[in-house]
Amino acid sequence: MLHKKPLSIAIAALSSSLAMTLPALAKAQDEQAATSQPTQALNTLTVTAQQAATKVATPFVETPQSVSLITEQQMAHQGARTVQRAASYTPGVFTNQIGASNRYDYLVLRGFSDGSLDNTFLDGLKITGDTNSYSSLTVDPWFLDSIEVVRGPASVLYGRASPGGVVALNSKRPEFQDSGHLRLSMGNNAHRSAAFDLTGPLGDQHRVAYRLTGIASAADTQFGPVEEERYAIAPSLTWDVTDATSLTLHAYLQKEPEGGYHGGLPYEGTVTGRNGRRISNGFFEGEDDYDTFERTQRMFGYALEHRFSDAWTARQRLRYLNADVELNQVYAYGWASDTELTRFYSGGDESLEAWTVDNQLQANLKSGFIDHTVLVGLDYQNRENDIVWPSGAFPNIDAFDPEYGAEPTAMYPPTRQTHDLRQTGVYLQDQMAMNNWRLTLGGRYDWVDIANTDLDTDSSSELDDTQFSGRAGLLYLFDSGMAPYISYSTAFTPTSFVDANGDLLQPMEGKQVEAGLKFQPPGSEDRYSVSLFRINQENVGTKEQPTDDYRAVGEIQSQGVEFEARSQVTEQLSVQAGYSYTDATYERSDDGNQGNHAIYSPRHQASLWGHYTFDAGLDAGLGVRYHADIHADRANTETVPDYTLVDATLGYDLARVGLAGMSARINVTNLLDKEYVASCNSLEFCYFGAERSVIASLDYRF
Repeated sequence: MLHKKPLSIAIAALSSSLAMTLPALAKAQDEQAATSQPTQALNTLTVTAQQAATKVATPFVETPQSVSLITEQQMAHQGARTVQRAASYTPGVFTNQIGASNRYDYLVLRGFSDGSLDNTFLDGLKITGDTNSYSSLTVDPWFLDSIEVVRGPASVLYGRASPGGVVALNSKRPEFQDSGHLRLSMGNNAHRSAAFDLTGPLGDQHRVAYRLTGIASAADTQFGPVEEERYAIAPSLTWDVTDATSLTLHAYLQKEPEGGYHGGLPYEGTVTGRNGRRISNGFFEGEDDYDTFERTQRMFGYALEHRFSDAWTARQRLRYLNADVELNQVYAYGWASDTELTRFYSGGDESLEAWTVDNQLQANLKSGFIDHTVLVGLDYQNRENDIVWPSGAFPNIDAFDPEYGAEPTAMYPPTRQTHDLRQTGVYLQDQMAMNNWRLTLGGRYDWVDIANTDLDTDSSSELDDTQFSGRAGLLYLFDSGMAPYISYSTAFTPTSFVDANGDLLQPMEGKQVEAGLKFQPPGSEDRYSVSLFRINQENVGTKEQPTDDYRAVGEIQSQGVEFEARSQVTEQLSVQAGYSYTDATYERSDDGNQGNHAIYSPRHQASLWGHYTFDAGLDAGLGVRYHADIHADRANTETVPDYTLVDATLGYDLARVGLAGMSARINVTNLLDKEYVASCNSLEFCYFGAERSVIASLDYRF
């Protein structure tokens, strides 16, 4: 076990002190203002989400990095039931890493799959858990106001993160105006859900507001008896203590008794035939009595903000989370005969506990002809995960004529470990505006301690590391709304992955050069961007099959181009288009794959979504998603066939027939019910894509 460092103790003390001191400072400032010369009154303040790329409110067209915004309306129109699916129309993001599985939010950014479960932040704080475990957390899109996808390294502000980027989830927050939203849904695969969202002020002075959001949902899946089931609720309270001080308390409680499917099958039999026969895309290779995934997650925290003046603002965000995960799974690994698959058993019993805190001080200053937006920060993460991993073997199963009810042929002693990670970071960022020029400079220094302890032998593997991350970006904003830019940034990704000797891998390190052009017509919400990038990542950790050992295979280089356009063409027609070319290769490799293309990385992705609102209260949307050139294994012996998917929506405002506040919507994903393999981890594990989904929803807003 790691002992708390003196610096960690200092941070905890500082966090506690800041939480107690800011209201007192606010009171002292108010008293001072009463005895000094009159100043302009500050408006009532409510904490809102900050732009993810800079941690401060920065216009899209002035940010020297690729950023995409996914709105609540877009998620509703496109029928997104997970964060993973909400990003399906975002360029540079691959959301089909494990095909139809919805258990985790896999988001491969710019070709980097190593951080696809470790790149998610909720309201500025990391919520992903232990990357070397089953304890990765999810948030239902019903609770989100928006999602920001920052492509490229962001370690300068967030510490450990994939060089592909970060995904920032912004929660719905209390509002000082009464409103409510109810939704009932049903669809194929026995989908059913009920959700509510209530918000408004408490009291006559409008100093306190609440929000209470919840959902209950369940569905069968296309894979035999496997089901999905989720219950979640999120209460929050905002208190505008003074006109300059705001405190928001929030919680998120989620229980998933059924976690859905998460299996893969051989390339031969899924992509190609096995002796002329193919496995059904609804085939279940497991055993119902040994197939469970139950996850319970709890998050509690607060966001405190105080504005000393128009120039100085302090913020503190803190969150405590814990999660319990129980897993049992019988899975296939290769062919045992012409028709039978070899099967093994894997299990998990995990308990995760984590603290995160981020302290910020923002200053809006002026020096001569330069306007500065300076951000100074100190953050801390502390994560501990207790794990028990049993394993075993099961009888083979016929993939074309399965019979179920088998019992294990062997059960092996479980692995018992504790994974600890502590990270402390200090960062400084200066955004400078000089007439039409925008210069962004940032630097960060991190202290990271990681330890994996074997509870049976009391032996441990430890890593004590320090890391500097930086960013520099230069942009010129033309009066027309055109903004060319160039930037350089770095990233580092420490993990609890161990090699065959039980030693922790060195942190992965990345660096990126990006150049691009943004365009936002003045006075318009339209956004257009194109970017060219090259990212190099060293010490890349890759999981070996069939063992669970990892090794650093060398260096991955990802380079390419991305294009995104969002336009309100007319008052009735909106269009969203995206394209990305991603050439991700093993630049250096000690396993013989040097020069080969990385898995989980389509070289070409394109998407187009159009939405039209008719005068008669009817609206309709149609979308197309295209994925091409996906390699099935690191040796590049096979590829996954290209596939194109069509989605659609149809909505109607029932107020037109006298039902005020009510509306109805039908969402269809994979409209043509295309059968396809979405991607492969190796030639032993390929993942079927999701079949057609049809969901009808009835909404009531009041």
